Amino acid sequence: MRSPLLALMLLAAPTASAQSGREPVVGLPCEGCEAVFDGIPARLNSRARIAPGSEPGAPMLVVGKVLDAQGNPEPGIVVYAYQTNSQGIYPESPEVPNLETRRQGTLRAWVKTDASGRYAFDTIRPGSYPGEDIPEHIHFHVLEPGCSTYYVDDIMFTDDPKLTPKQIARIAKDRGGNGISTPIQHEGVWYVTRDIHLGRNIPGYPACRR
Repeated sequence: MRSPLLALMLLAAPTASAQSGREPVVGLPCEGCEAVFDGIPARLNSRARIAPGSEPGAPMLVVGKVLDAQGNPEPGIVVYAYQTNSQGIYPESPEVPNLETRRQGTLRAWVKTDASGRYAFDTIRPGSYPGEDIPEHIHFHVLEPGCSTYYVDDIMFTDDPKLTPKQIARIAKDRGGNGISTPIQHEGVWYVTRDIHLGRNIPGYPACRR
């Protein structure tokens, strides 16, 4: 039987991705974190589209900054996001061979922060899972080039009736900063902000020198 200390060490340890030349996954357990590498474009901008313009749903713009432990903006950080469609479904593509990537659906995108640490995603407002009490959300992962990759708290919305105090206590862990945002609607577009604090409350996070 494993000791509790050994179990904690195994959870915090990087996965074998480090041995394959990729940044190691930290902040374990992390189901599907390797998908951050699957399909990543060779060239990234600070603004990208998660849902195509033709995707049904209310338009949404997600903006934010990536900050280091001292609160300074961090350029060159990759942020990966994926979400459901407006019906709460992850639309899968049978052409995607990797199961975990396929489960994350086709509404996914990557950005790289600009010189001021800023990024933006154009998308639609996601739907919540049909028949479940899980609030609407957008999944977020961070990839620090040459350092590590990990998931941070999802973006969730204060105006979502499913986001109850009980759900906040259960879901929100302040991983990478607070993911709960208050949407503002203007001329038919929802605007939300999600700042990311590198390594905050991420088990096993290495303070990499970039």
